[in-house]
Amino acid sequence: MRYVARSMISFIVPAYNEELELPATLSAIHAAAKACGREYEIVVADDASTDATVSIAEKNGARVTSVHHRQIAAVRNSGAKTARGDIFFFVDADTRIFPAHVAKALAALENGDVGGGAWVQFEGAVPLWAGIFSQVFMRIYYAMNLGAGSFLFTRRESFEAIDGFDEQYFAGEEMYFSQALKKLGRFVILRDEVLTSGRKLRFYTVWEFFPRLLGILLGGEKALRSRDKLDIWYSGRREEKSN
Repeated sequence: MRYVARSMISFIVPAYNEELELPATLSAIHAAAKACGREYEIVVADDASTDATVSIAEKNGARVTSVHHRQIAAVRNSGAKTARGDIFFFVDADTRIFPAHVAKALAALENGDVGGGAWVQFEGAVPLWAGIFSQVFMRIYYAMNLGAGSFLFTRRESFEAIDGFDEQYFAGEEMYFSQALKKLGRFVILRDEVLTSGRKLRFYTVWEFFPRLLGILLGGEKALRSRDKLDIWYSGRREEKSN
């Protein structure tokens, strides 16, 4: 029984008030996993949502673990603790993956790679400044061989070897996660793009976004260890359903 359970793929989805985005995310995960013909589970780590996130997760075939962290690294770690699989995929609640992501990630792991991520494409229209900035930023970021938090994968044993996500960081935890995994072996970035919401780039004007970004850059790691100035990630703002 232990071998069967640990041979599963666990898709771990951190979520906070994601009733709008979650259905499409879970549907995409189901489709991608079934296309690969592997046993899998979906674990939604719900971080004290006040909307229909939990009921939507359960209705869409996910197992829910409830926490109250309001800290993304801790939420991901909590999901991993309840996961039963031997392979972990971390997928954000506003991100759509496709069969190629699962197939190529599994192939990379079977080839001996320690883990990886994927390129990101934003869903929906974003302001011109945001489109230019994101393209420049992502090319620099991926050139450093770092994974984006919207999609990451690794084996359980590697996750446990690095003690998961570093919970001292309220943002940027995926960078440290990537760096820690790279110490164990080859870390790969799939060129197949996952589709993630561009809402953060739509919520803020250029005059709001860049001062916040500059504060993080000037503050360095210290800025990432405090939630106070990270409202881009923790404001809880969500787009509304269109009628």
